[in-house]
Amino acid sequence: MKKFGLPAIVLAAICTAIPSIALAKTQDGKSIVGEVETILIHELDLDYKARIDTGAKTTSIHAVDIKVSGKDSDSDDMRDHLGETVEFTTFNEQGEKARYKGKIVKVSKIRNAQGVERRYAVKMDLGWNGEHKTVAVNLRDRSKLDYKLLIGRNWLEGNYLVDVEKSDDDD
Repeated sequence: MKKFGLPAIVLAAICTAIPSIALAKTQDGKSIVGEVETILIHELDLDYKARIDTGAKTTSIHAVDIKVSGKDSDSDDMRDHLGETVEFTTFNEQGEKARYKGKIVKVSKIRNAQGVERRYAVKMDLGWNGEHKTVAVNLRDRSKLDYKLLIGRNWLEGNYLVDVEKSDDDD
């Protein structure tokens, strides 16, 4: 685990205390995000109130009406669909709706409180404060959850630090 020196701790404290500096970067160029941030998904032109979750490996978006099209679309094994096209509908917290079509880049095995499930993932361009980052985003029905977008470590790694005291309202 990487250790941070006193300057990084002081900078994090300053960024939390003074909202106008909240967009500052750490000494190593990382941006500081809070536990909830507004994230723009460029392909959808929709903003999501996103929960930042350092315990989640992969970013996850609310997806319903998921349909796979391709040569093996009748296969029961989701892994057979890698490289094929998947189409789904998504909604953000305001109920704004979009339909998206993209290539399946990964099939993940997810372990959670409900057990084990497999999910398709597509590449999406996520934006925050003018920064862009393209990552794999897995598809899951999040209709019963407060946040329709969950940001995982694949988006955070290399570029961001999480300050749980920082709120989206600080921006």
